[in-house]
Amino acid sequence: MRIMYLNHQSKREGTPEYEARIAALVNSYASPGTSVEIHYPENLGGTEVLSHLRKSQALAGLHHALEVPSLVKKTIEAERLGYDAVVFSNTFDPGVEVARCAVRIPVIGVLRASCHFAASICDRFGLIAPLDSHALYARHIMENYRIGSFVSGIKAINTYETGDLSAHRSLILERMLAVGKELIAEGAHALIPLGGRLVPYVVSPLELEAELKVPVINTKLVGIRQAETLVNGKTSHSLKSYPWAAGLTPENVTRRGEA
Repeated sequence: MRIMYLNHQSKREGTPEYEARIAALVNSYASPGTSVEIHYPENLGGTEVLSHLRKSQALAGLHHALEVPSLVKKTIEAERLGYDAVVFSNTFDPGVEVARCAVRIPVIGVLRASCHFAASICDRFGLIAPLDSHALYARHIMENYRIGSFVSGIKAINTYETGDLSAHRSLILERMLAVGKELIAEGAHALIPLGGRLVPYVVSPLELEAELKVPVINTKLVGIRQAETLVNGKTSHSLKSYPWAAGLTPENVTRRGEA
């Protein structure tokens, strides 16, 4: 089985060594015989907006909206290249819903998959976001997913930089534990960490779980395993929910046509 693990932005922020470490990590979450291949979408614009938003830490979804066409194009390419499924790696699920309307292979958003997984093992869960703007954004997504009644709270650690965050590991761990304890005190029975470059890329969910004594969901593992489940079951997202535009090509996404 081949799974395309799709980053939300075109730019690679890490060194080749960092990329190799992440590839090994996400493949460790897959079953024997499954290959998880990291891909990046084409740059169709919006990167300057992301740079500007990062400087002001106003990451509330605008940059993700601008990335959607490139993500849809890459998803169509994945199906045409023979991938069995696509897992969108970003924990805010940008482009997942609309990309499902373009292909019939499974398209998985790690946030939605993780929310439903968490809801199956606890009564209420909390979300740990990198920034306050991320927390606001996540609240909107929870309401759109109609899963808000399971969410006990969303809090931010307000630590997020570009590139490899390994040098900030001690600070990230400290703040994750502090915010996790606050959410548990407010009624969370499990936790979902947002921002994959923090957890699991720098801090392990199991490391947090050992200290916090509640389940800490590994969003990447859940997304990959849900994709495997759908492929093994020879099923995909419902056409009733996601009407399929059969015959779309990657070029259709960028080619100018008549209205």
